[in-house]
Amino acid sequence: MKTAVFYGIKDLRIEECPLPEVSENKILIKIDACAICTWEQRVYTGIKEVDYPFIGGHEIAAEIVALGNKIDKTKWQVGNKVVFGTNLACGDCDFCKSGEEQNCLDFDHSKHLEGLPHKGMGGLSEYMLVEPKHLFHYFGVTAEEAALTEPLSCVVHSCETADIQYGDLVVVIGCGIMGLLHVALSVKSGARVVACDLNPERLDLAKKIGAHYVVDSSKEDLSTRIKEVSQNLGANVVFDTTPIHSVAEESIELVSNTGKVILYSSFYPDEPVSFSPDKLHKGGYSICGTANSNSRDFIRAARMISERVIDMRPFISEVVSFDDVLAGFESAIKGDKYRVVVKF
Repeated sequence: MKTAVFYGIKDLRIEECPLPEVSENKILIKIDACAICTWEQRVYTGIKEVDYPFIGGHEIAAEIVALGNKIDKTKWQVGNKVVFGTNLACGDCDFCKSGEEQNCLDFDHSKHLEGLPHKGMGGLSEYMLVEPKHLFHYFGVTAEEAALTEPLSCVVHSCETADIQYGDLVVVIGCGIMGLLHVALSVKSGARVVACDLNPERLDLAKKIGAHYVVDSSKEDLSTRIKEVSQNLGANVVFDTTPIHSVAEESIELVSNTGKVILYSSFYPDEPVSFSPDKLHKGGYSICGTANSNSRDFIRAARMISERVIDMRPFISEVVSFDDVLAGFESAIKGDKYRVVVKF
């Protein structure tokens, strides 16, 4: 089989390796599609450091092609369409055992998975050998859509951390794919949603998927607009989906008393953020981080995509063949797309 391997910054090579043998407790899946996440883009450009050689890819849709002899055949059959995820947590720490795998103490992107020649998450390979606990069924949609289950699962976790209530005013700063998924889920949660970005095309899509207000922050002051919309109360929930520390500071200024600020993105560079501890004390609001997802998030994301409760088609900007994976990465890092999907 073929796999795409990072050997250095912008050094991505397709190489041949043996097809994994199916062990008794594992399932062999054939990858149909793998989306190129921002995480892999940062590996490609050298912002995110990994030990080379490294196999990327974790937004995965696949088909079951073989079953180990100890796999429960009532739950899994050859030909099933599946998405793969939640395999990076250790499974043994207190957080994993409490059902909080997304905050695992030993979260590891660089495991050496059985059947692959190098470390890494493995989705940029034609086949993977996986445990059934990391598989989730999907149906009724394309593999390209299903490959976006992992990002949606992370947003499910983020929105549940925010505990959105009917009628809340929710502000989403940043309308890349993750910001727009926050918009979509917040609308489904019964909130009034303000979407903020610098890109008019992204704001147009935010409107189409249900945002009640949009703010182009190059032309309009977001703080002033939120005061108008909220009658000077502030937003119940503010999602910052950008990696910019100054935007995190701005987010804190927008939140209402007893509200929540959710810092969704990783921050590059990771610089300190200042806020008023007295305002926090008196206002009783919360500043929360969220990252990754757990199995509960994943199974619900797969169901929502399968039924198109959340329609992922607007977020598929480009589809490239596996042989053109390098061109796919070059296209993805331009920053003008939602997701580039590699189709096998």
